[in-house]
Amino acid sequence: MTETTQPQTGQPLTGIRVLDIATFLAAPFCATILADFGAEVIKIEQPGTGDPLRQFGTQTECGDTLAWLSEARNKSCMTLDLRKPEGAALFRRLIAESHILIENFRPGTLEKWGLGWEALREINPRLVMLRISAYGQTGPMREKPGFARIAHGFSGLSYLAGEPGRPPVVPGSTSLADYMSGVWGAVGVMMALRQSERTGAGQMVDIGLYESIFRLLDEIAPLYARTGFVRERMGADVPQVVPHGHWQTQDGRWIALACTSEKMFTRLMEAMGKPELAGPDQLGPTAARLARREEVNALVAGWVGGLEFDELMVLCDRYGVPCGPIMNIADIFEDPQYKARGNMQTVQDPRAGELVLPAGMPNLSDTPPQLRHAGRALGADTDHVLRSLLGVSAADLAAWRASGVI
Repeated sequence: MTETTQPQTGQPLTGIRVLDIATFLAAPFCATILADFGAEVIKIEQPGTGDPLRQFGTQTECGDTLAWLSEARNKSCMTLDLRKPEGAALFRRLIAESHILIENFRPGTLEKWGLGWEALREINPRLVMLRISAYGQTGPMREKPGFARIAHGFSGLSYLAGEPGRPPVVPGSTSLADYMSGVWGAVGVMMALRQSERTGAGQMVDIGLYESIFRLLDEIAPLYARTGFVRERMGADVPQVVPHGHWQTQDGRWIALACTSEKMFTRLMEAMGKPELAGPDQLGPTAARLARREEVNALVAGWVGGLEFDELMVLCDRYGVPCGPIMNIADIFEDPQYKARGNMQTVQDPRAGELVLPAGMPNLSDTPPQLRHAGRALGADTDHVLRSLLGVSAADLAAWRASGVI
């Protein structure tokens, strides 16, 4: 794959310029999504040190981590010290030439530097600005720092993760709130950009990390408001239906099985050779199964545990029972569905060699996401960006570099 920092023409966001001054994952992941679909994303980092994501995760020979090479892909990389007057002045000039700004400083930081929302919208009234922080731009906790793990706890997710009576555990990925905030951010800036194109007025998109997770927790809020019910940890179970969980096969494989309706439970009982248990006077009604949860789970565990994985998959497919493997990353790399969908792509990076990275999402039939290159070296595109967009001279570049502005 040929490396180029410029998006190819014909993608949905071709012609949209994004300034990414954020660090780590949440807001930068939004910029990555936009870059995958053709936006020109200019990653602006602190001279000398760069985004801490470069050092977060597994180091490679080039000095940057796999996390950086994956999640900073498709972006041009330049350095600029926004705290210096010359750096702030250059940044304002870049704002005038851009459509979207993405940041995740602690609320009030950009304002201290004279680069807050009100100041920047005067320079570019059409600007869309995404601000992701731990708790959002308002409220009594707005200035508190936070990361995804803190957001998982504050959102209510961590409380639900784990086995009954046991300590809360990490809900899957410690970076889930970061990635989800990036996805919500992409949704927000696209809607704000659409409005800006229609009216000529930009706006700010304000996201708290915890909000991105809280919004996904199905009915726990309306249920508590109506009944006062506090959901507790249930392991692989869910409160609304049963059986709906994880079981181990005879040959040691783990599977996920979901019966979200009485129709699905009937199919399961037919697969198990016990159709009578799906009757209205037995376990057929959802309420009856919920009242006998342990009995139902034990029944399924015994059936699954008596079959080898391949045997079980054949039976479930035959009867239309939703069931699938619980896979680790080695399983995923060998899985034909992942291969058929192109969920992983290979890129030849001039610094790190061959890399296999997750493909962009979502899939568009005519203008799919493109992986042009992995995350670039610190400051690799500084001179090009400042010369091509602002027309600065070689002498100015040398002076700014000597003074630490770039």
